[in-house]
Amino acid sequence: MPSIPHVDIESLEQFDRLLAAGATAMAGWRVQSVDLTGRTAELLGLQPTGSVFLGCVLEDKADAWVRDGGGLVFPAIPELPFDAYRGRLYDADELYAGLENGYDATPDARIYAWSRQHDEKGDTSRTLATALHDHAIADALTELPDDKPWVGVMGGHGVLRGDGNYRAAVLLGRTLARRNHLVVTGGGPGAMEAANLGASLASYDDADVDVALTELAAVPSFRPSIGAWAAAGLGVRARFPGNGGVSIPTWFYGHEPPNVFAASIAKYFSNAQREDVLLGRARGGIIYLPGAAGTVQEVFQAVTPNYYGDAATQIPLVLVDVEHWTVKLPVWPLLQSLATNRPMTHSIHLVDTIDEAASLVS
Repeated sequence: MPSIPHVDIESLEQFDRLLAAGATAMAGWRVQSVDLTGRTAELLGLQPTGSVFLGCVLEDKADAWVRDGGGLVFPAIPELPFDAYRGRLYDADELYAGLENGYDATPDARIYAWSRQHDEKGDTSRTLATALHDHAIADALTELPDDKPWVGVMGGHGVLRGDGNYRAAVLLGRTLARRNHLVVTGGGPGAMEAANLGASLASYDDADVDVALTELAAVPSFRPSIGAWAAAGLGVRARFPGNGGVSIPTWFYGHEPPNVFAASIAKYFSNAQREDVLLGRARGGIIYLPGAAGTVQEVFQAVTPNYYGDAATQIPLVLVDVEHWTVKLPVWPLLQSLATNRPMTHSIHLVDTIDEAASLVS
């Protein structure tokens, strides 16, 4: 028996287009977070077998029709500060909505506060809601175009705006975007913000980069005020609009706010799932700028598939700053030892400049 293709419906407009095209059955339809209260008559004219409705708003008659006809209806989960069935990724405007009233008023802050209040062992309602949310985010990520190689840029969240390392990360992001790579980061401040900013400045010249960096340097860190830090970023983004690539942050590190320069933000509750997705999607290669524990974890999480893989499965892993990775945090000697007599020996690199790093990813 042939399988039924899935159709993801994430807006009322998509639903109406299917009706206009003459749809008579909903087998394979997966409808996410759509208000269908005005489409009861239309739903009653469709065969519901094999359909799935996730967090949609249905009138009672339509709800009964779908359930009785062999469809599945997953109701919205009440009293959540987020949509567990959302059909799209976030962006900075959504996460920072209401910032003029202070960061605590934004969806990003309220979701983090909720996660801390409900982060208790055995709280199944909380774990169900977050698992559904993260599944929806993972699904939305797969819908992003894959016409460009995804190149990951990892690095410390503590790099200050105005610092030379911040500027270097900006230039790296710009170089990668200009070479037709999609820049993907962990989504936080510091080097991650800088790389997304650089990607968004791909069409701008050095003078514009200097202006943007000068404006941002007035608020060098998200401490003590996330609100001031985010507002400065939004101001620069408005002045120099562009596609800053993708970021994949997490509320697990809620003290690290998401940067505003990524065009698409895939924010997860689960850091483990977020890390796996982040490193798994960066098949064009991963560049590691100086960082601490989190960056070291990301190095070895990506190294493991290379270590066990063959020549065909290798991805470039590039560490930037020889002194940092050999003296301050001697990761490089261990990587060399692991790579001995394995295909991985050709996929790990240690360089000192961003130009060298950019030339090593595919």
